[in-house]
Amino acid sequence: MSVGVEHYLVLSAILFVIGMFGALTKQNSVVILMCIELMLNAANIVLVAFSRFLVPGTVLIDGHVFVIFVMVVAAAEAAVGLAIIMALYRTRKTSDATEINLMKG
Repeated sequence: MSVGVEHYLVLSAILFVIGMFGALTKQNSVVILMCIELMLNAANIVLVAFSRFLVPGTVLIDGHVFVIFVMVVAAAEAAVGLAIIMALYRTRKTSDATEINLMKG
């Protein structure tokens, strides 16, 4: 039994659903960022799988370039997101997403 593109798509869908469920249900801001990273990694799996299985016998580099781009964006998102969470924690003394309401003076 060989691993086909369907296996990668199922794995990616499972990872994406787990990440989406976590991002929508958790209250801790750091956990929400981790779930968003999980969803981005699920998209990376799809990009690499499609670039590998699009034309049998050849490996197209397009999917890998997109993955590198997504990884760079994810790293920047993590750095900025953690900086924002740290700044909010310093002012509000909580990282709970439901208690962070900056619009209320």
